[in-house]
Amino acid sequence: MSWSLTEYGSSRSSPGKHGDRFIPSRSAANWDLKFHRTQDSEKSLKEKWPSRQATSGNSPIYSALLDNELLGVGIERVQNVKGRGQRLPQPCSPEKEDLFVYSPSTEGWWRPDAVRAASSHGMSSISSKSQALLASQKKTPKSISAKPFKILEAPELQDNFCLNLLDWSSLNIISVGLGTSVFLWHAATCQVVRVCDLSVEGDSVTSVCWSQRGILLAVGTQKGFVHVWDVVAERRVCVLNKHSSRVSVLAWNADQISSGSRDKLILQRDLRTRAMQSRRCLQGHSGEVCGLEWSTNRRLLASSGKDNTVVLWTPASPKPVQQHTGHKAAVKAIAWSPHQHGLLASGGCQADCAILFWNTLTNQILQSIHTGSQVGNLAWSRHTNELVSTHGSPENQIAIWKYPSLAQANKLTGHTCPVSHLTVSPDGQVIATGAADETLRLWEVFNKTHPSRPSESTLDLFTRIRTLDASGKEADANGLTSGC
Repeated sequence: MSWSLTEYGSSRSSPGKHGDRFIPSRSAANWDLKFHRTQDSEKSLKEKWPSRQATSGNSPIYSALLDNELLGVGIERVQNVKGRGQRLPQPCSPEKEDLFVYSPSTEGWWRPDAVRAASSHGMSSISSKSQALLASQKKTPKSISAKPFKILEAPELQDNFCLNLLDWSSLNIISVGLGTSVFLWHAATCQVVRVCDLSVEGDSVTSVCWSQRGILLAVGTQKGFVHVWDVVAERRVCVLNKHSSRVSVLAWNADQISSGSRDKLILQRDLRTRAMQSRRCLQGHSGEVCGLEWSTNRRLLASSGKDNTVVLWTPASPKPVQQHTGHKAAVKAIAWSPHQHGLLASGGCQADCAILFWNTLTNQILQSIHTGSQVGNLAWSRHTNELVSTHGSPENQIAIWKYPSLAQANKLTGHTCPVSHLTVSPDGQVIATGAADETLRLWEVFNKTHPSRPSESTLDLFTRIRTLDASGKEADANGLTSGC
């Protein structure tokens, strides 16, 4: 609404006389938009925005809502707006309405039957036709390609259920143990680099694991050693011993490295101190330890092994705090849920073929599902409440499960041998699988539901803090993309 200064009781032609009253000028207010709209005013609006539906960058649903609310177009179904360039239905006769639309009377809403009958948009100020349009929307099912978008050759990749020879770093680099060597594949550049060759020592690689920052790489060997490499400086930092047999699995927790072995022990060492001073031995398994994973809050360590058990440990005690014996065969696959605190999934070998879901807060089994084949690996999606599992014969498939319904969302096939190795990209969208068919396959199975990093603001002080890598240089803040 605009205001103008007008003389009261006289005209502008009368000099020397001035009024003292402000009279509002309503010439610029288009009250017909909400009060007693006419067909002429609607026609002028449509002439003002003739191609908004075709040129708008918004979704067709949003454009249809604007047409319903501003132009009185009676669109009630999604099918009417599928084509962005489609001609919309003619505006229906406008209903008489007030400037502010209030919700229906709340009298009697306390009754349960009245609450159930209320629409999900019952408290909304939009029209009934727009409410019907929103109610008619259906989410399109997520489409996952049935084929991997990239296949890499992996000669001498061992077919061993207990070994963990594949890992993806936070810097978007895949490490894989092939025979006596460890190779790095840079997902951004497709460059391949060999880190080490243990053939001169008469040893072979049995496990690999990246640190959280993606700079240090731990390599477990057949003879029971753990080699720690700085891939940035391209040098070996240290060699840890004291295992009497092969190191099947590794897990990092900041500067501490945990190693599980066929000697049934779990050793924990802190790289900031001498190995003998920081070594801690965890004894709780009666078989080879082939699964290790820290919880999302880094307060619990889950281990699994050939003794068919899953054991939980805390950093404060060398004794286990929980022990689960629900599986009927060896357990390698374990994964903590990032969506529900204390939820742990575990998968059993050929004689079990089951995925169990544990509530570690109450020490109870919540749900279980029989998969029909051995479960080699498990990994949760970071963006959706879904779980991916890899399997052996007869299909050698990769399955994606919804939780908590446990409905199978997708099944991917392509490997000709049991899928023994699995890792997830740092952005959480791509998985890499490895099998004895000597191939690594990259699949895009998860979609992001939110931006990878928030937009920077000068008001956010934490975006101005620099991060330094191990060499003291400023770290790159830009994320890398998965794939080439």
